[in-house]
Amino acid sequence: MTPTTPANVRRLALLLGGLAMFGPFSIDTIFPGFPVIGADLGADPFRMQQTISVYLVAYALMSVVHGPLSDALGRRPVILGGLAVFAVASAGCALSTGFGELLAWRALQGLSAGVGIIVGRAVIRDVLHGDDAQRLMSQVSMIFGIAPAVAPVVGGWLLGWQRWPAIFWFLVAFALALLAATWFALPETHPKSARHAPAPRVLLRDYLAVFANPRFQRLAAAGTFNFGALFLYIASAPAFVLDLLRLRGRHLGEDEFAWFFVPMIGGMMLGALVSGRMAGRVAGARQTRIGFACCGVAMAANVAYNALAPSLEVPWAIAPIVLNSFGIALVFPILTLAILDMYPRMRGSASSLQAFTGLVCNAAIAGVLSPLLSGSGLHLATGAAAFALLAWLVWRWEMRAGTRLPAGDPELAAALEPTDRL
Repeated sequence: MTPTTPANVRRLALLLGGLAMFGPFSIDTIFPGFPVIGADLGADPFRMQQTISVYLVAYALMSVVHGPLSDALGRRPVILGGLAVFAVASAGCALSTGFGELLAWRALQGLSAGVGIIVGRAVIRDVLHGDDAQRLMSQVSMIFGIAPAVAPVVGGWLLGWQRWPAIFWFLVAFALALLAATWFALPETHPKSARHAPAPRVLLRDYLAVFANPRFQRLAAAGTFNFGALFLYIASAPAFVLDLLRLRGRHLGEDEFAWFFVPMIGGMMLGALVSGRMAGRVAGARQTRIGFACCGVAMAANVAYNALAPSLEVPWAIAPIVLNSFGIALVFPILTLAILDMYPRMRGSASSLQAFTGLVCNAAIAGVLSPLLSGSGLHLATGAAAFALLAWLVWRWEMRAGTRLPAGDPELAAALEPTDRL
């Protein structure tokens, strides 16, 4: 198909959104199963939290490989290979009889799960530029946002029907469905004439050059810290939902994660929709200011509520998180496109490094901060506010450096490699 026709762009958005979903599904679907998996495999809540950390560490390590591989081999074969490995790893999780075995298969899941979102971002900039690319990325973000809302609900339903391995068999089926859809519907957007051999020395040199670029560091850090405020709650969802949240005075149950995830993701999807509507109408820097303002108001309200309320009641405890997710969805597409436009001939590598930066931070949040902070609503709120403040400070640093957001001139982008133009 020709990706740039309107109908095909919509189909591409659906496919790329689906490919971006299977990574979050790997995290959120198992949340309702934490207690029963831990009881079955002899793991306490802290050890169960490591199923997230191991997954994210492996995801982060492999994220620096997915992009360059797609630059060298093409987008399609890397995505197809990653989906196949993910299906095998999910089957291994379902068949695990010990906690160590489960961790090993979770690591393999992490090694393969990043292909959808990392290579998908490169696909977007392969086929579209400027405002059109922002619109497509916003559409993909809206579809991607469904995953964290639906995944724990699906996990709870599956637990009510079968034992916990059914969660991982569901992931096997999901990966195979995406593999079939990719095989038949995804065009190759990175032609052979634009590819280059993945020489390790050249790859390392390019990575060091990108990573050492102060502008890349600022943009990546701003996006990473901003999302970190939300991911702290996502990583802490088992404790936050089951132990801290209350509905009419009672604790929520394993089948009620939707009270947290559905409003939160609704805010993110609304933000993605608004971002798409803003494309071409509102300057990127102004949109980013609006997004950060939403995050700041949300975090201030969140800290105040957690400090003053005697208990965390639905929906009041969720409302600030919804506003925060809305603001994040306004900010993220602008920062991501800015990074990809810095290196028009190494978009896969740039996407990989951006993902690596975020994933290392998320792994630390899940493995260290979440276990430390998830016992208290105020501690979670304060930690999230600190991340949002860090993100805003880094973004202000970027603005003072004299750059502007975004650029979106494809002809100029094609002539510069690398560039600080934007």
